[in-house]
Amino acid sequence: MHVTNDETFYISVLNSLTQQIAVIVEQGLVQWVNHSWKAFSEENRGQPDKTWRNTNYIRVCSDSVENGDQDAVDALAGIEAVIRGEEPIFYFEYPCHSPDEQRWFMMHIRPLDQNVLKHFVITHQNIAERKLAEQRVEEMAVLDGLTGIANRRHFDDFLKTEWRRALRLGHPVSIALLDIDHFKPYNDNYGHVAGDECLRRVGKTLKHFSRRPGDLVARYGGEEFAIILGDTGKEVACQLAEEIRAAILALDIHHEYATRAKCVTVSIGVATLRPDAQSDMVPLGPHQCSRPGSL
Repeated sequence: MHVTNDETFYISVLNSLTQQIAVIVEQGLVQWVNHSWKAFSEENRGQPDKTWRNTNYIRVCSDSVENGDQDAVDALAGIEAVIRGEEPIFYFEYPCHSPDEQRWFMMHIRPLDQNVLKHFVITHQNIAERKLAEQRVEEMAVLDGLTGIANRRHFDDFLKTEWRRALRLGHPVSIALLDIDHFKPYNDNYGHVAGDECLRRVGKTLKHFSRRPGDLVARYGGEEFAIILGDTGKEVACQLAEEIRAAILALDIHHEYATRAKCVTVSIGVATLRPDAQSDMVPLGPHQCSRPGSL
């Protein structure tokens, strides 16, 4: 792209922006990029001092598609739709994580002149700060604020998903319901601060028993916890429940009120069921899962 003296000021403005900006023609050939585009390329193992002019950006995206990048598939389809005039603008959010940082970017493509589809402007903008904030909000929606494990809402959603998977594959689902013994006298005598710390330690210990994608540990309410064990039969589930009971006992949290062990203990119940495709049963929670065929 030839630059005249009258255009120098505008080029300087574009080079000062943090967004990565490129101009391509309808064949996909890059005509110009700003400094941010070049800098990002070099920071991410691109060729040093690459001019980019006449590099085919569509070919770059196509190579990523051939390498199995699903984000590149969506990006390429959007770019081509704008170039063909089927869409006035396309934007797409995608992850681009580095080894030491989680990053997300938003890509825009639109015609430089809406009436003459010859040149197109592509921008990439770092939106990592917003995406990380959104992730924190999502985590807060599914995590128990005190213990940091899943909350009741996430438990219910996860159970429905795991139930559907078990129904499809014919696998059993086990649920363990755990209650801290004599927790009210513990709270009354040691105080709520100590009670909260007790719940946190129990929740942290339970996390170690959620080992697979089909497992989930949740605070079900008060001093009550629940564990979903996908593709787990009753024998294994009962063995795991005994391991959990022993692990909580080993915490040796002093409790001299209403307990023989003089430390915090738990009671655990286990239910196991293999979904039947002919049945209209649906999972409602651990209290409703003890049905014929369960422990």
